[in-house]
Amino acid sequence: MKEFGYRRVKHVQEALALTANDTGARYLGGGTNLVDLMKDEIEAPSQLVDVRFLPLSGVREAPDGGLAIGATTSNSDAAAHPEVRRRYPALSQAVLAGASGQLRNMATVGGNLLQRTRCAYFADPSEPCNKRLPGSGCPALPGEHHNHAIFDWSRHCVATHPSDMAVALAAFDAVVHYETLDGPAEIPLSEFYLPVGDTPHRETALPPGALITAVSLPKSAACPRSRYRKVRERASYAFATVSVAAALELHDGLVGRVGIALGGVASRPWRARVAEAALHGEPFTGAGLRDAAEAELAAAKPLRDNGYKVTLARNLIVAVLTELAER
Repeated sequence: MKEFGYRRVKHVQEALALTANDTGARYLGGGTNLVDLMKDEIEAPSQLVDVRFLPLSGVREAPDGGLAIGATTSNSDAAAHPEVRRRYPALSQAVLAGASGQLRNMATVGGNLLQRTRCAYFADPSEPCNKRLPGSGCPALPGEHHNHAIFDWSRHCVATHPSDMAVALAAFDAVVHYETLDGPAEIPLSEFYLPVGDTPHRETALPPGALITAVSLPKSAACPRSRYRKVRERASYAFATVSVAAALELHDGLVGRVGIALGGVASRPWRARVAEAALHGEPFTGAGLRDAAEAELAAAKPLRDNGYKVTLARNLIVAVLTELAER
């Protein structure tokens, strides 16, 4: 591991000033992703700015009646909070599906959103990777890619986003709040992650040096009838092959609010807007649900070895929403 500096901060402005004066500095929350990348010599920060002791922890009522989750809140605390479990149960389920208990105790909400979208080639410095070294190539495209993207990939990268939490947040129209030296700002999660395009090393729309301070869930998106289901290659800690976060409200048999997001299928949480539009305001029927899922998956572009994800994603959408409707 290469030598680096370390600073523990207690004020947001102090953290922002340190990163503004040192472009090689990185924020350290739980370190469950960053420290691993440092060990593999993928990340080599000049300085770690420890933000764990900033006053950014906890779950509180948001001004609109929704919930705001502080960026340094541990994943375990976010998942266990009674209001998260009551109003946004799919989020709690997603966090619990995301990692081992030890990792959830350390990992932070802000850090979870900033996990690097990665695959085995990204994690192997002996291999080329456009995310590590732009322009070096994407060996996954002609190589091993059975667990890679079926939506929105490019010839520069076919990796999928690893966060379970972000998939549930996408289904609930979450908003990311952050701070820069110019002041506070916010961005919808739907705009937070950038398309792969020809710059896969640029993953989020955060300005340089910005510090995530909270994630908010709007009151309008609260839905006790919601569910997160994750299919993975082994029952223990593993990234999703495909996952679904869904929220559903029915009124006299008609679909009211519906939110659907997929994980394991793109470089970012994939909001199933086509399926939502096909279902909204219509009678909830098995045939209509299958048609909506098919319409969403029509835009998929599977690679040579991952076409099975199209069928799996369709079946998961149908299964999870059917379960919610039957409750």
